[in-house]
Amino acid sequence: MRILMTTDSIGGVWSYSVELCRALAAHGCEVVLACLGGPLHATARAEAESLPNVVLHESDYRLEWMEDPWEDVERGADWIAELAARSGADLVHLNCYGPALRELGVPVLLVAHSCVHTWWRATRGGDPDGRWQRYRECVIHALATADRVVAPTAAHLQATGECYDEVNLNGRATVIRNGIDAARWPGERLPGRFVLGVGRAWDEAKNLGQLALIAPELECPTLLVGEIAPGRGGVRNLVRLGCLPRQDLSQYFRRAAAFVHPARYEPFGLAVLEAAVCGCPLVLGDIAPLRELWDGAAEFVHPDDSDALRLCLEQLLRDPRRRTRLGQSARQRALRYGAATMGAEYAAEYRALLAAANHREQGKENVA
Repeated sequence: MRILMTTDSIGGVWSYSVELCRALAAHGCEVVLACLGGPLHATARAEAESLPNVVLHESDYRLEWMEDPWEDVERGADWIAELAARSGADLVHLNCYGPALRELGVPVLLVAHSCVHTWWRATRGGDPDGRWQRYRECVIHALATADRVVAPTAAHLQATGECYDEVNLNGRATVIRNGIDAARWPGERLPGRFVLGVGRAWDEAKNLGQLALIAPELECPTLLVGEIAPGRGGVRNLVRLGCLPRQDLSQYFRRAAAFVHPARYEPFGLAVLEAAVCGCPLVLGDIAPLRELWDGAAEFVHPDDSDALRLCLEQLLRDPRRRTRLGQSARQRALRYGAATMGAEYAAEYRALLAAANHREQGKENVA
């Protein structure tokens, strides 16, 4: 089975795509991996090229959520359609919405990882202005024309359905959790005493400003990793590490007294899963997707209650036994979200889509 899968060079979709490609090898899936959004880092490129079941193609076409993207979105959709035909793909797996603007000639599975409208509702309490109307139409078209729609949590699937209620997803939508290979992430804890946050500092959804706000009041350093300028930035106890390679993060996850993610919007949260599989205690924003995944295995605080966040962390820092129990619970829960399970569930969806397509073709031949 040959799958044409889109991915992008920005954010967690790349990590998800590589993890899934690796897991799909066990199911006999060859993957033509088509990257949009800009050039890959050399490390990411080497990671994909090391997978024997993957052929990587790169492009600079902007994604539909980027600034002034539409000429690129149209050209990117043409590129994906041409690549689907030229590669002999049996099925297209879309991890973005723009390429659905073209007829792809094979069954299409679309993963709704996130979108501007669900982000806006969760972070700002309403819908974006008219400048995003074309984006909205693009997403509606993708959701309406896909043969199968997948979301990483039931909460995000529900939010997507509510946001784009023009589209009937009944019978075409399902949930497949993202997953990682725990064997590639060390679970043994190491000595350390700091609080850790990971994400884009400028993203209101990640809400890391809450962590920066309370950092001076905590009795240990707070480390932030992500798209931020490295340095201390004049805030006591706050250290900005900038971007780090994904696997390098494991050393911080293993040592952190707590991984703090006070998110307002998080359809899944791959960094949370990576921290958890390393046995790191979790302190999370109390939102539906994170509750769905981690209830009973994490501490939860209202995303905008800095006093509650500070108090939760102070109590954890003073109670090593509680931290140990919380870290063990997080790791045990993380083991449910394995790459092998994710790969098996996607492979089953692919087979079902191909079987349905073959049945339709046979029906047409019988009528003829």
